[in-house]
Amino acid sequence: MERLTSMLDLEQNPHTINDWVDDTFTCTYHLQEGALEISVQEAPDQTMALTYFEAKQALAQDAKPIEGLANLGFPAYETADGSAVFQKDSFVLQVDASALPATLGPDGISRNALAYQLSTTILACWVEHH
Repeated sequence: MERLTSMLDLEQNPHTINDWVDDTFTCTYHLQEGALEISVQEAPDQTMALTYFEAKQALAQDAKPIEGLANLGFPAYETADGSAVFQKDSFVLQVDASALPATLGPDGISRNALAYQLSTTILACWVEHH
């Protein structure tokens, strides 16, 4: 929330709805420009998480692997419409900014850059707590 508020220079935290259904935690941020959805699916183990990640990638439209240092050493991809997806341990993280305009905030950040930066912020928190 802090990172999102800072990146978009929001005057207050956006209205947020959290939900937990079928092993997936979803947090939807209602921004003035549209909804930003962050979801984490929990799998029984790392192998199942990778299977789920690979199926998700195969079904995604215009999915492109995030490679090199940018993937932080994890399986990752992004979509042309503004989603970033990472698999770490027994979890699959998706930041979906596809309902937002192509650019937003005072710095005109692209929705892809927003999704990627929020993903890496969340992954950094996971590293600290494991």
